[in-house]
Amino acid sequence: MFTKDKDRPLYVISVVAEMLGVHPQTLRLYEREGFIAPTRSNKQRMYSDDDIDELSFILNLTKNLGVNKAGLEIILPMKRRLQAIQNEMEQFMVCLEDDYKKELQERLQRVLREVK
Repeated sequence: MFTKDKDRPLYVISVVAEMLGVHPQTLRLYEREGFIAPTRSNKQRMYSDDDIDELSFILNLTKNLGVNKAGLEIILPMKRRLQAIQNEMEQFMVCLEDDYKKELQERLQRVLREVK
């Protein structure tokens, strides 16, 4: 089965601009302002699905909610920090699950030894 890396750069600026319904200059502006950082390949901007998701979020904030540059400078770092915390929590939960499985296996082995 084919799985797609959401962080793999696949799209050039003209394609992304068309997908999002904005002018390529808007995407260049967001890059200059530090809101996005597309990958460069031979001086060409390449965008991943994650980049497109981030751009969609930014466009929703600016177009639909009226958030200005100052608002984006506050919201985007907070969103990224929250995502990092969520990722850490998910990793922590995996560790807890692994510990719980190990403990459960040890208890089961003790019970089985006692039954014998």
